[in-house]
Amino acid sequence: MPPNSNSLRILFVDDESSLRELMLAELPRLGHEVTVCPDGRSALRTIEKSTFDAAILDLRMPDMTGIQVLEHLKQVSPDTEAVMMTGYASKETAVEAMRLGAFDYIEKPCKLVEIEAILLKIVERRKLKNKNIALQTRIQVAEGTHRLIGESPAMQTVQRLLATIAPTDATVLIQGETGTGKDVVARTIFQLSKRADMPFVPVNCGSLSPSLVESQLFGHRKGAFTGADRDHKGFFEVANGGTLFLDELGELDKNIQVKLLRFLESGELNRIGDTDPIRTDVRVICATNRDLRKMIADEEFREDLIYRLNTFEIQLPPLRERQIDIPALARHLLSRTAKRPIEQVQDLITPDAMRVLVDSDWKGNVRELANAMEYAYIVAGGGPIEVGHLPQHVRMRLARLATPGTYPAASAAPSILPMNPGNGTRTLHDIEMEHILQTLDKNGGNKPITAKELGISLKTLYNKLNRLEEEKRHVG
Repeated sequence: MPPNSNSLRILFVDDESSLRELMLAELPRLGHEVTVCPDGRSALRTIEKSTFDAAILDLRMPDMTGIQVLEHLKQVSPDTEAVMMTGYASKETAVEAMRLGAFDYIEKPCKLVEIEAILLKIVERRKLKNKNIALQTRIQVAEGTHRLIGESPAMQTVQRLLATIAPTDATVLIQGETGTGKDVVARTIFQLSKRADMPFVPVNCGSLSPSLVESQLFGHRKGAFTGADRDHKGFFEVANGGTLFLDELGELDKNIQVKLLRFLESGELNRIGDTDPIRTDVRVICATNRDLRKMIADEEFREDLIYRLNTFEIQLPPLRERQIDIPALARHLLSRTAKRPIEQVQDLITPDAMRVLVDSDWKGNVRELANAMEYAYIVAGGGPIEVGHLPQHVRMRLARLATPGTYPAASAAPSILPMNPGNGTRTLHDIEMEHILQTLDKNGGNKPITAKELGISLKTLYNKLNRLEEEKRHVG
């Protein structure tokens, strides 16, 4: 779809040459791109080669009916909106066309104003679809309660840069260690941009299938390769009008880098098996924890691509370099875990526990801190978080910094599970939960790895942790 969100790529099929010539002249004047075909068979060949937003089909043609073309169109490109034109209008014809997926139909001789009105409806439907996608994205963001936290000089610099670049359409390259919040920065740019009501499509390049990465990013045509039984839109088309976030950019191989470079230079992409390029209006934000310049020196990354990507470059500092931000971050992450307002958790972390948090080196950055706060909240049963409620690996790091009487060393941590209130003994359930929490602690709060090590599903792990939280609240 062209950059103008009101523009459509239209296929017009009719055996009347005068009508085709009229559409070739008038539809572009209305801001649309148009391809015309004189009959159904040439239309089928065109559909196999190119993708359209809308198709206007004559019902009666010498070699093939518009209904037959519609049937094929919906198999090959189900997202294309079809409009039937007929001089033999009947209720049966309309019902059959609608049953097969037609958007609307008009009677011949049709007026240009009637076609224009239908095309505007199609534009509005496409906008509504995009807004629904954007709304889902915003709901996910709201549920995650992710936002940039920090008053350190480094984070203030980042905040000022975001306020400057977000309203533009410039490409952005975000660099920083794993867990520093690159995804939060990308979403913040999106939310502050003029595209905030359009889709935000996050893509983890490291998780893309090596054999399907081109198809997943750029799409493919039906029959382009074995198993391609229908047209497929890639992430670039899905993000049309909005923002595409390419996380772990350094994982893309050089063949895909070439295609990304071409898109950034032209705004055009080619689905696999498609001969005609498709224009999309997408803002690209990239992120990586790898040293791209070292990758260039090692001939693993294209130098010309990095020049295209880093119109603006944001370097996120690791958490150990902005200790001043840790108290506010810890309370924010605790508020998110507890699903309670920040005011209600403001004093939930004891001074000794906060000292441990501030002095830790946080090799996993904000992500590790988030896991630690969730772990501590569960172990503390929703009550005040003491040093002993923090993950053991965090306490062990700080053991060498402890001074007598300030806070207990890791070995002196209090029991993290309550005794059975009935008889003061530890039950099988207590032992099971102790083992689960120790395993979770050992894995730095990583739940998927913990569930795998315990031989249970991730859902089961969450259920057990939630039950423990409820039990501790009851005991308290």
